[in-house]
Amino acid sequence: MDRMFATLTGVCLLFCCCFGCETASRVADKADPPTPVAPAIQQVSNSEPGPEDPDAPDEFTSTKSGLKYRILRKGTGQKPTSASTVTAHYKGWLDNDTVFDSSYKRGEPASFPLLNVVPGWTEGLQYVREGGMIELEIPGNLGYGASGSPPKIPPNATLHFIVELLEVE
Repeated sequence: MDRMFATLTGVCLLFCCCFGCETASRVADKADPPTPVAPAIQQVSNSEPGPEDPDAPDEFTSTKSGLKYRILRKGTGQKPTSASTVTAHYKGWLDNDTVFDSSYKRGEPASFPLLNVVPGWTEGLQYVREGGMIELEIPGNLGYGASGSPPKIPPNATLHFIVELLEVE
């Protein structure tokens, strides 16, 4: 369905260039409307995180380990376990707002086992459901620790992430 919508959009743009936007608009109005898609799935092609729930908390919840998180969009699917493989879109930055990694910027979500990421991700992603979005503040001991991850992440750095959980396997 997304492909059909993209094709229709491309045809409308081409039609607009050749015959004028007013004519293209009349043709597009007669086409079947696209089927709505869940916000998390729509984000796969965008370069920024999707919408937050209107009632998303402003404050972080702190866990015993020191992880801080806020559920920005609840989601309705299953929650992962530490043994799950997940597909997610994410953006990570340091305290000084330097973005060190972004699947949004690459235009493609990432899939990985939760046991193969920093402990803050393994713990944090278990709080959000498929289709949801979470913000994580990961202290250095739950991130890359005293060694950091040169050259982008210094030792003991606090990591910040927005993560949209697209799929749990």
